Amino acid sequence: MIWVKVIHILCVMGWMTSIFAVPRAIIYWKRDWDRHTAQGPIGDLTHRLYRFSAGLGVIAAITGLWMAWDLGFPGWVWLKLSLVVLLAAHYVWTGRLVIRAQRGHFTDTDRFLRIFNEISVLVVIAILWAVVAKPF
Repeated sequence: MIWVKVIHILCVMGWMTSIFAVPRAIIYWKRDWDRHTAQGPIGDLTHRLYRFSAGLGVIAAITGLWMAWDLGFPGWVWLKLSLVVLLAAHYVWTGRLVIRAQRGHFTDTDRFLRIFNEISVLVVIAILWAVVAKPF
């Protein structure tokens, strides 16, 4: 089970990289688009990072459910799973932003994207608290 946990942590780290970086990269992509009206290297990198991390998120979910099954799904795991579902919804929304950006539709402000990015940080802090504190 230790290898399952190691794989889970590695995949979560990779997925979190995208969750934290992609909304911020869209801000830079938007600025680049305003100057050049083309996707450019920032857009390509943002799209690739998002697409690559999707697989890591799936592996993280599978290994996380495997460990939860092994633990018997205690209460704190249900809390963590609920928060992970929120984070996954945030990730899907980010994907929609990436798709719109590829089409040249940058409708969200820099401020919105920054706040949107920080929401994921708050959810991750709550997940870490649930895992470390195991409140119930």
